[in-house]
Amino acid sequence: MIPTSLRKLPAVLVVDDEVRSQEALRRTLEEDFEVFCASGASEALAVLEREMPSAAIRIVLCDQRMPGTTGVVFLKEVRHRWPDVVRIILSGYTDAEDIITGVNEAGIWQYLLKPWQPEQLLLTLQRAAEVWRLQQENQRLSLDLRTAEPVLRKRVDSKQEKAKSSFGLGALIRAPGSPLNALCGMVERIAPYDLSVMVTGESGSGKEMIARAIHYESRRSHRPFVTENCGALPDTLLESELFGYKRGAFTGAVEDRVGLFQQADGGTLFLDEIGETSPAFQVKLLRVLQEGEFRPLGSNRVVSADVRVIAATNRDLEEDVRTGRFREDLYYRLATISLHVPALRERPDDLPLLARRLLDNACRVMDKPADGFTPEALACMAAWHWPGNVRELQNEILRMLALADAPLLGIELLSPRVRQIADRQPAAHLPGGPVLSGANLSGGLKERMEQLEMEVLGEAMRRHRGNKSRAARELGLSRVGLRAKLTRYGLEPDA
Repeated sequence: MIPTSLRKLPAVLVVDDEVRSQEALRRTLEEDFEVFCASGASEALAVLEREMPSAAIRIVLCDQRMPGTTGVVFLKEVRHRWPDVVRIILSGYTDAEDIITGVNEAGIWQYLLKPWQPEQLLLTLQRAAEVWRLQQENQRLSLDLRTAEPVLRKRVDSKQEKAKSSFGLGALIRAPGSPLNALCGMVERIAPYDLSVMVTGESGSGKEMIARAIHYESRRSHRPFVTENCGALPDTLLESELFGYKRGAFTGAVEDRVGLFQQADGGTLFLDEIGETSPAFQVKLLRVLQEGEFRPLGSNRVVSADVRVIAATNRDLEEDVRTGRFREDLYYRLATISLHVPALRERPDDLPLLARRLLDNACRVMDKPADGFTPEALACMAAWHWPGNVRELQNEILRMLALADAPLLGIELLSPRVRQIADRQPAAHLPGGPVLSGANLSGGLKERMEQLEMEVLGEAMRRHRGNKSRAARELGLSRVGLRAKLTRYGLEPDA
């Protein structure tokens, strides 16, 4: 017998009362396995009792019909005493009752028939050895996970808190007098209740951020938030995306696919651009919302999903309902609560704060530092009407940062369509009033720039009612830097 310390091959126990069968099996397997042989159940049990303390034998390959007992009865005993051993029956008989009993009672992994083919037998036992290895790995990992449960729970809780801080109400940038404040108050009130919500607003105004805030302020925050743009897909593809499909349901369906409704089970499904769907699809969606269940394409099985639906659109759905373009019953099913996101041009006080946050994000993404915006650039951005809303502002800031050569981003970096507001209108009409006007300035360039800077600082402090932190964020300065400038120009109250 080979010492345990020297064994490298996985071991298999062959149990067969015919010596010639034992020898044939040994010759087939001995290059890939360490082979033990036994002529009957009692001899095989003795081999297992001797070898199993060192976990040497991984597979038992047993003949079904032996003197005094059967392979199934013997393997039932093996299963009871050594449940990790992979059990295989080798038989020349195809008795269905034996096969069923072996699978159910003895936990037989494979039922092989004689005469066996050497290549097929070897392949089967190699797979059995891999099954044994995976079982051991699974047990080890399960033990590790039980040991690490407190650590994992702490990590999950930390990530959930981070997600809430990144996507909840705290992530929505707004000034004290912002129109968003009333909207956020409404979100906070409705988020805990499983009501369908319709979010309306212009493209790029932040409808998805509002939907995420609802999700992360709700009891479903620990479950998935799944999004789908309904305007980007035709009906057939949209149906398969939302409800899933079975293999062969249509050309190209080579495997089963779980739909987004199932993926969002227990969480929230955000349907963007819901107003772009066809009346035919609206009927199917209405039924799912009413019944809470659906059938994947090509399947006869009904699937249930517990999903909160938040829909969004930049269309006037009430007008679409009146014209018959959008189903009235679906509209009222989706719009239990309606929320409107104001356009960026309706939030002038938010723009400096939002621009600063977007600039910080852009600096991280592009790995390029910047200190902020010049007063002229901020004033020009505040004067633009932003038809693309926050998305357009984000793209503008990315462009400015990419072109910038100085720490402060100036008006010359703005795209022509935004900068034209400064060229087309008198400077005094831009936000900040006389800040951009040189008509009343005197002296050389340095003196005029200082007068201009003093006007910008004074206007910012008046607009923010003396709050240095908010004024500093708007101007792209640190609070210490702002205070130094206020002191220099005699604008500091304590000076």
